[in-house]
Amino acid sequence: MPRENITDLLAFLAVVRERNFTRAATQLGVSQPALSRTIRDLEARLGVRLLTRTTRSVAPTEAGERLAQTVGPHFDGIDAGLAALSAMREKPAGSLRITSVEHASDTLLAPAVARLLTDYPDIRVEIINDYGLTDIVADRFDAGVRLGEQVARDMIALRIGPDFRQALVGAPSYFAQHPRPETPHDLIGHACINLRLPTSGGLWPWPFAKDGRELKVRAEGPLAFNTISLILNTALAGLGLAYLPEDVVRQHIKAGRLMQVLQDWSPLITGYHLYYPNRQPGPAFARLVDALRYRS
Repeated sequence: MPRENITDLLAFLAVVRERNFTRAATQLGVSQPALSRTIRDLEARLGVRLLTRTTRSVAPTEAGERLAQTVGPHFDGIDAGLAALSAMREKPAGSLRITSVEHASDTLLAPAVARLLTDYPDIRVEIINDYGLTDIVADRFDAGVRLGEQVARDMIALRIGPDFRQALVGAPSYFAQHPRPETPHDLIGHACINLRLPTSGGLWPWPFAKDGRELKVRAEGPLAFNTISLILNTALAGLGLAYLPEDVVRQHIKAGRLMQVLQDWSPLITGYHLYYPNRQPGPAFARLVDALRYRS
């Protein structure tokens, strides 16, 4: 439809609503003579008379009434749609999908989402835990959470958590039957509880560092899981050594349920980052980013 038809139809609908050229012109921000010319031009293009004018009033003809009933609801729908978008800006709503890892979801995402939904109950959040390196664009995620060094360089990355250390732990019952390792090389022969990586199908190599030396140990053992909770529970049961984030095991160490070894070999690991494509974020996602932003 030519642009002038849209403008002229809006002018026509304003006159029909107001039943007065002067009031309609004021509403549209044009002069009364200019509005009259617009209506005459529209009638000329359509080849029918749309309005009946008297000295006291203006009323639609039968053709004008039919036109108003036909096109009026469409413009009302457009106005309603624009108003709804404005409301979303003021009151964020919509669905967000995030790929994360279990540790980050438990310690960072879940608390932030709880705060977010308290303030914005119309937002919906779906969190999928996966230790693989997910292509968030191809898999239709809004964002991902991974350690800083794992974030793709073509993504926007926002730190959402502090650096942390891993802790190598075992239950007292385990160490009652096995010697405490003094170096990572001593892990050979120990029952190590491993984390299975879904992308490669391999086991996560345990990183260690001391005095500038860095090494990764491919620990051997009878157990492997893809969740931290299972690794922790089997370590608490005395079935082997577990290498877990320090905050996950801190209370168990303090309570004596677990014992930490090789503390001086535990490296500092880059904290978690939220990463997402370089595009204009929607209102709901912008609120999530603000809720997750790390403030040291």
